[in-house]
Amino acid sequence: MDIDIPRNHKHTNSTVGLKTRKYDIKEKEVPLRLSVTETVGYGDQINKEGNFEPILNYIDSQFEKYLQEELKVNRNLAGYPDTRIHVCLYFICPTGHTLKVLDLLALKYLSSKINVVPLIAKADIMTKTELQNFKSNIQKELQREKIEIYQLQSEDEAKKEFQVVLDIPFAVVGSTDFVVNDGKLTRGRNYPWGTVYIDNEDHSDFIKLRELLIEIHMEDLVSSTHIRHYETYREERLKQCGFEDFQRGDEQLNLIEILDAKTEEIRRCLEAEEEEMIQLFIEKAKNAEQELAEEEQRIKLKYRTLQDQNEKEQKILDEEKELLQRDIDLFNKKKREFEQRKKGRKVIF
Repeated sequence: MDIDIPRNHKHTNSTVGLKTRKYDIKEKEVPLRLSVTETVGYGDQINKEGNFEPILNYIDSQFEKYLQEELKVNRNLAGYPDTRIHVCLYFICPTGHTLKVLDLLALKYLSSKINVVPLIAKADIMTKTELQNFKSNIQKELQREKIEIYQLQSEDEAKKEFQVVLDIPFAVVGSTDFVVNDGKLTRGRNYPWGTVYIDNEDHSDFIKLRELLIEIHMEDLVSSTHIRHYETYREERLKQCGFEDFQRGDEQLNLIEILDAKTEEIRRCLEAEEEEMIQLFIEKAKNAEQELAEEEQRIKLKYRTLQDQNEKEQKILDEEKELLQRDIDLFNKKKREFEQRKKGRKVIF
């Protein structure tokens, strides 16, 4: 595996940034597409509180992208470019004593979301005794704080893996320069007192790290990311969306069954709400009809009352009109009699 390695960044960033580079490599004639996401500016700030949050957010964002693809009706997970982070190489500053508080917090949060492999950076500045003591202190701190780093799973390599576990955190030395070793070019560092060869297990754990990442446990890193960390994220996200407690006995349903069950639950809820709204509408319609009928009866009663009152008043008016007409006729009669007498004529009826 030989790729172009970018030069070191200046440690002057005010915030933590992430840069992703993609490489097409071959390991034992097997093609591999490798994505490397580097944190730029991590730990450079005076106030380091929440320094690792952009990293956690980035991990979640890649899980979210995969989840959205998984939830599509016409999904193509086989052809989907998986951008999830399968392993985190956490470089520890070679102080020779214990982990910093920032390292403990970051490892605790990161290990809950991703496979974490701790590394002691620039291990060539420490003696073997200092290095072994530092590794032992780190292992004790990880156990005391219950921080779960990546656990090797292969049963076929049990003895070898036991030794690898004892060596974690790996002590690594990096170099972009090549030196000659037994007539061959290899990466290394020249010092006045000697040469550090990157591929020499007496100088660095780089070979063990490469075996872990590329040769032996690459598939396990991918599968453990999907089965453990992604499933945890997906479960939480589905709970946030209302997908909870979908099980058939002790059997956990898969995503399609969960979606079908949730769809059926929503359908039943909608039908119940629709039936409730229909009954409410019918009840309101009945109440409205009853109110209209009562109002109609009140109007009819009022109409009959007014009609009876009008008839009575009309009858009284007719009677008064008749009396008035009689008085008029009597008046006219007397008037004529008076006029006749006045003229000396006798009026005979």
